[in-house]
Amino acid sequence: MDRRSFLAGAGAATLALGHAAPARADIVKVRIGVGGKPLLYYLPLTIAERKGFFKEEGIDADINDFGGGARSLQALIGGSVDVVTGAYEHTIRMQAKGQDVRAVCELGRLPAIVIGVRKDLAGTIKSPADFKGRKIGVTAPGSSTALAAQYAMLKAGLKASDAALIGIGGGAGAIAAMKKGEIDAISHLDPVIAKLESDGDIAVLIDTRTDAGTRALFGGANPAAVVYTKADWINQHAMATQKVVNAFAKSLKWIAAASPDEIADTVPPAYHFGDRALYVQAVKNSLESYSRTGIPTPEGMASILDLVRTLDPEFQGAKVDLAATFEDRFVRKAMS
Repeated sequence: MDRRSFLAGAGAATLALGHAAPARADIVKVRIGVGGKPLLYYLPLTIAERKGFFKEEGIDADINDFGGGARSLQALIGGSVDVVTGAYEHTIRMQAKGQDVRAVCELGRLPAIVIGVRKDLAGTIKSPADFKGRKIGVTAPGSSTALAAQYAMLKAGLKASDAALIGIGGGAGAIAAMKKGEIDAISHLDPVIAKLESDGDIAVLIDTRTDAGTRALFGGANPAAVVYTKADWINQHAMATQKVVNAFAKSLKWIAAASPDEIADTVPPAYHFGDRALYVQAVKNSLESYSRTGIPTPEGMASILDLVRTLDPEFQGAKVDLAATFEDRFVRKAMS
C-alpha cells in the first residue's frame, strides 16, 4: 500500500500533529505476473511502474517476475497473481481449454522476437531449416519466444519437436547462455538480442521487430504482449480492472511520445546490461512494435489463432470465440 498517499483534507492536519495519515480508501492491491520484466516486450509495465501510473490510479502493484510467459500463465491459473502481462496467444489456449481468460489491453502490436544463430555456426545454420537436432534458447518453453521458433521450423519443413527448446530466462543469464556456447540458436527479445548483436555473438535470421519482418514470418499482423486475467476477476473487480488498464494506457501514450533516451533514463539502470547507448539503440529497434490503440486488429487475432492451431494438433479442431479472448470496454474508456 502507498503509505505516502493521504485522504484529502485530513492528510495535512494529521501530519501537522506528527501522526501517520490514514491511507487512501480507494487503493487496491493487484498482483501482476510477468515473464522477463527487463525485456522491451514488457516495457509498458516498467514504465507504468517507474512513472507512477499505477499509484496515480490507486493501484498498489505487486509485480512478480517469473522469467517466462508460460510460468506467468501458470501463476494466474494457480491463483498466485491476479493479472498477467504476457502473450495474447495464452488467452486463446485457455479459451480452447474452457478457461475464461481474457485480455483487456494490447501492449505490443508486433512480436519483436528475433531468431538468431551463434556466430560460429552461421555457415552451417543458414535458416530454421537447419535447426534439427540443435538447442534453441528461449525465455521459457511454451512462451511466445518458443512458439516463434517452432513456427519458423514448421514453415521451413521441420517438425516443432525437431529442436530442443532451452529456457534461458529474460535477463543476463540469456546472454551468458549464448556466450558460453550452451545453445546453438536463440529466439529472444531486446535488449538481450541487441547486446548479442553488438558483441558479434549472433547472426540474425528472422526479425519481427518491424511490420515487414512480422509479415514475412507470420504472413500478417501478429499481436504480442497484452494484459490478461480471468473473467471471474474482471467481474469481481471491475473498478480495479479499469484502474489497471488506465495505468497501461498512460504508459502506451507516454512511450509513443517519449524519445529512446527518455525511456533509457526511466528504466532501472540494470536493464542497460552495462551499456546505456546499446539500450537506447534497442529501444529504437523496438519502438514500432508497441500498440498505438491498446486494441488488437481482428486480422491479428485470427493470425494468432491460426498460429496456435498450426503448432498444436490438440487445438486444430477447437472452437474459439475470438471475441471472448479480448474485452475492449476498459481500454476504450482509458484511451478516450
